[in-house]
Amino acid sequence: MPRERGRKVVATNRKARHDYLIEDVFEAGLVLRGTEVKSLRAGRASLVDGFATASDGEMWLEKVHIPEYTQGTWTNHEPRRRRKLLLHRMEIRRLTESTRERGMTIVPLSLYFQDGRAKVELAVARGKRDYDKRQSLRERQDKREASRAMSLRADR
Repeated sequence: MPRERGRKVVATNRKARHDYLIEDVFEAGLVLRGTEVKSLRAGRASLVDGFATASDGEMWLEKVHIPEYTQGTWTNHEPRRRRKLLLHRMEIRRLTESTRERGMTIVPLSLYFQDGRAKVELAVARGKRDYDKRQSLRERQDKREASRAMSLRADR
């Protein structure tokens, strides 16, 4: 069987870009069980409530939902268990330093397979306030209207 190549996205957290200001982005490997990998290959996962924490010099991915594998037996995994993240020591140190600042958190942006290995894209993010969210929505709407007007003008 040929080895997998490229990037196959399993899940993205679109709500994270709406709720947070993204400061920095990291890529981390995941320690998974067999049924979790099979469930991910079927394209089933949810990153909505997920976040990462550091404890004892290790990073952990919490509250990410990978549903049970339907053909699994008693060896099936727990859907919302803690999963260890594979990062270099310096990356872990940088992530923990940045989250010590008030209002900063680590959220997963996407879950994907890179050359056959499960990876997660983590972001150091600052929570947006309601007025920030409204402002970014207004900016997006203004851009959409401007591009629509430009395309109408170009058609004439």
